[in-house]
Parts: sequence; structure tokens; C-alpha cells
Amino acid sequence: MRILFFGDVMGKPGRVVLKKKLPELRARLGADMVIANGENASGGVGLTSDVLREMLGVGVDVVTTGNHVWKHRDLYGTLDKDSRVVRPANYPDGTPGRGMTIFEHPAGYRVAVLNLQGRTFMDDVECPFRTADALLASLPDDVRIRFVDFHAEATSEKKALGWHLDGRVSAMIGTHTHVQTADAMLLDKGTAYLTDAGMCGVEASCLGMDKEVIMRRFLTRLPQRFILAKGEATVNGVLVDVCPETGGATHVELVRE
Repeated sequence: MRILFFGDVMGKPGRVVLKKKLPELRARLGADMVIANGENASGGVGLTSDVLREMLGVGVDVVTTGNHVWKHRDLYGTLDKDSRVVRPANYPDGTPGRGMTIFEHPAGYRVAVLNLQGRTFMDDVECPFRTADALLASLPDDVRIRFVDFHAEATSEKKALGWHLDGRVSAMIGTHTHVQTADAMLLDKGTAYLTDAGMCGVEASCLGMDKEVIMRRFLTRLPQRFILAKGEATVNGVLVDVCPETGGATHVELVRE
């Protein structure tokens, strides 16, 4: 089974380029399933229910999120109702939504999609390592394909979780930094790993935001109103081949167009 994953979709430019490129990429790469991180898809920060429906409507099968998922309260009810969107699983009990979902592929494959959030340089949520252990232990034996989006800041934390989950998940892909890393690899026990998938957004920017605003913030140390960058956008992500019988990854490669 071939899974195509896109990093953080940054506002309208990211949504537009994803809509434009996804049909052709899905056909050319032979992707059986598409996952995308949508935590910045609405205005560059957060996700609304309308934008979620838009992403699902262009061919995304499951939308993952991250620390900005709580920006728009209208999404809270949708998080509870729609199994095609997940939020980080290591938020406290009682938080809206779910941290894991099982995607039923028409060919009969069942794919678990797990969303976790890091703690280093981020909010002090529950331990992502122990949360992952508990989620994996709860899965039925026939759900062998397991995809993890780890929304985290520190490369060390992402590397550590990758090794911690090696052999127990099909792929452990990082998000959040908006910069695609060059370390796509198969770990020792068959897990596909990438520190960060990058973003879908304007490259001539600072992580998808207007570069002049961000430079002014660094130069003056004064608060600035963040504005989405304008211009040509790029899709960044990763393609993972998984053996349905074992759940192990057989190939991983960067996607950038």
C-alpha cells in the first residue's frame, strides 16, 4: 500500500496548491491513501470546519493537526463527530476529538492514523511516548498499517520517538517546523522515518508567513500582526510504501513540487 503524506498546509496558498497538485500526484505516484496536516490551513493558524470539508473534498482521506487545532472553536464539535480528522492524542482526557482513527481502504486494508504532539519547547502535554504505547496496544491485530504524525519542535524528540516506535508502526513522520528535512530513511526494524515533512505553502516566506513582517519582528523585537505570504506555493511531503501483510515499510521518499 502506498501512502502520500503532506506537511502543514499553510492557509489559502497551501490549500490552492494542494488542490491543484493532488490529483496529478496521486495518479502519477499511485497513492492509495492521502494524509495531510491541516492545523494551519485556515488563515495560517488553526482549522475551521469549512476548510476541513474543503481539504477532504479535494481528495485528502485523513487530516491530522497539532498545537494550533484549538484556534477555531467551531471545529470542536466536528472533532468529536468526524473520524477523518484527528488531534494530538496526548492532550488530557475530555479534550474534544480523538487522537487516532482507523481508515477503511476500499481494498480491505485498515490503516491506523495516530497524531501526537511533542513536549520539548512546546506545551506540557502528556508523554507522547507512553501515549503512543497505549494507543498501539489498543489496536486490533488486523490493523497492521500504522501511520504516525508527530507534531513536534525538537529534532531529538522526533528521532527518539522514531526509534521508540521502530518495528511497531509503518511510518513515523514529523511535522510542525515547516521545513522539509533530508533524512528520509527506513529504520532498523522496518519503520519509515522523516524528521519533518515540510509545508504546503509559499516558499519565498518565513515558514509560510510574509517575510517582511517576520524580519521586522526579529529586528525590532516588537509584536507584529502575522500575514500569510503571497506568491507561488510548493507542496512538500513524503511517500511511503507499506507491506499490508506485515505493516512494515519497504520504501520512503521525499515529495516536493
